[in-house]
Amino acid sequence: MVPEEKPDGPGTGEESARLQAAGSIRKSCDLLADSQDSHLQSRRTRIHQQINKELRMRTGAENLYRATSNAQVRETVALELSYVNSSLQLLKEELEGLDGSMDADQPESEGVTVPMIPLGLKETKQLDWATPLKELISGHFGEDGTSYEAEIRELEELRQQAVRTPSRSEAGLELLMAYYNQLCFLEARFVTPARSLGLLFHWYDSLTGVPAQQQALAFEKGSVLFNIGALHTQLGARQDRSCPRGTSRAVKAFQRAAGAFGLLRENFSHAPSPDMSPTSLSMLEQLMTAQAQECVFEGLSLQAPTDPYDCLAQLHLAQEAAQQVAAEYRLVHQTMAQPPVQDYVPFPWTTLVHVKAEYFRALAHYHAALALCDGPLVAEAELPAVEQVFLGLSASSAPRGPALPQEREESRKLGKAHLKRAILGQEEALRLHAVCRALRRVDLLQAVLAQALRRSLAKYSELDLEDDFFETTEAPDIQPKTHQRPKARAPSFSRVKVADIFHRLGPLSVFSAKNRWRLVGPIHVARGEGGFGFTLRGDSPVLIAAVVPGGQAEAAGLKEGDYIVSVNGQPCRWWKHAEVVAQLKGMGDEGVSLQVVTLLPSVEPPGLGARRPGLGALLRSQKECGRETPGPARASPRPLLGWSCKAKRGKTGRRLSPAPQP
Repeated sequence: MVPEEKPDGPGTGEESARLQAAGSIRKSCDLLADSQDSHLQSRRTRIHQQINKELRMRTGAENLYRATSNAQVRETVALELSYVNSSLQLLKEELEGLDGSMDADQPESEGVTVPMIPLGLKETKQLDWATPLKELISGHFGEDGTSYEAEIRELEELRQQAVRTPSRSEAGLELLMAYYNQLCFLEARFVTPARSLGLLFHWYDSLTGVPAQQQALAFEKGSVLFNIGALHTQLGARQDRSCPRGTSRAVKAFQRAAGAFGLLRENFSHAPSPDMSPTSLSMLEQLMTAQAQECVFEGLSLQAPTDPYDCLAQLHLAQEAAQQVAAEYRLVHQTMAQPPVQDYVPFPWTTLVHVKAEYFRALAHYHAALALCDGPLVAEAELPAVEQVFLGLSASSAPRGPALPQEREESRKLGKAHLKRAILGQEEALRLHAVCRALRRVDLLQAVLAQALRRSLAKYSELDLEDDFFETTEAPDIQPKTHQRPKARAPSFSRVKVADIFHRLGPLSVFSAKNRWRLVGPIHVARGEGGFGFTLRGDSPVLIAAVVPGGQAEAAGLKEGDYIVSVNGQPCRWWKHAEVVAQLKGMGDEGVSLQVVTLLPSVEPPGLGARRPGLGALLRSQKECGRETPGPARASPRPLLGWSCKAKRGKTGRRLSPAPQP
């Protein structure tokens, strides 16, 4: 029986069409993904080309700036460097945004929030550590400098990753802090008041782009610390502040930034670049504190009461907006408007701060109007709290000034007066926003200001009655009060553990440029009836505490105060006391061969001690700052930075400084 051939039905054709459509969709999706990748790659290429162009322009302007002595030409070139510096920062931030566009850890903000002010990182030039470090290791430490090429290369790579090509992320922040800790090791081992490393450190000003250079390692440390604070500002500005977690992280980031700038301000004066001057650092510290307080207010706004007519909750928001947000931004604006800060702070910064001061003051009146118009009449139990908002009275003080409205109509009129002030303030903020050309391109800021104004106008239209001909109520100022005042927090260097790259040179307590020593030995010491004739003390390195008169050690030439650095040819600079004792006990009658180091008296240049102030060990100790050494013996900590430090009168101690080894 031959089966009957069935003709193709409509279902077969539909299935074939669906398969073809699915295949075409997959092809189109692949083409779309490829086109997106190629588009991102072309944008990266274009940005790199623009960065290279700006770098060439900066090099030419920098050469002209250094070559000319004409004040007018230098001023023009400095202005051009400022433009180039701003362009470079924007291009690098755009490139960083492209590289992190697929990062799932950076969620996009769903809410409309006021933009923050991040600070650009200071840029630097390539640095050759090899030549001066090899010369110093060979000349002062008496070792082959070429044998430390691996350590020098590790230091150069760390600097390249930390400050030359930094990542705008937590990983980049840890690299900066690790490099800073290594600079503390370098300063303790290789730098003395009489001698620097001989390197010229080049850094560009973050605000103006003008180059600055110094031979002091303190300039390098200060610039790195500045970048730590600047990177904290960028991390804080990138947080999603439409959720409580994002606002909390932003508050911490701006607190860390304020702490870093405060640390610099408290320990420096006469900095070589404007962005690290005391006035600039004070302004930056105030700005970051204000931005942290703004994030606190946003966090409180997210915790909105379930009852929108909660009078006290609205009044608390009014106080928070009036204090440490509007008030803080007014102080920052006053600082920015004063010379010399006004000469190099970007005009959009000053305008944005002024806009925020007006915006948050208007927002305080808006929340006060909601409390008076929508909320119930003030109960007698809540009267002291409300009087603190409008009259500035404490709970225990006697009432002074006009009584608060107890009637619904009077309360509505007072709320309407606050709405008027809110509308006037928001209109002023929009006017200031329109004045600055750079801010006009910030669509998000304009959206926030326009949304606030529309909200206030809508509320005012609800309250506006035709028979309000005799409204004479004047809205009082909102008395400021904050429920959480963020404080500046110094960077936590202790959480980044690093080991001394040049630990092979020996413990810092002995083997540093501050000390001079003579290597003695090998010395053969025979074992006598009472042993070797000396006693030991300490760790890393072990010290000869006493030499028995007439004993074997005295006959061999050992002296009290010598440090044992080798036992039978084995280096023991990092050995513990027990290890050296165990090694000596294992020796037979043939004795032991020791190599020791004898410290020589240090000679301080005349008058140096009187000029060197003591800063009080800002980093406290290597252990507290997260720096690890292979042994417990550590050198006394140096100040945070050593150039132009503020001296405390009557406390400048004179400390012996070593002279170079002949």
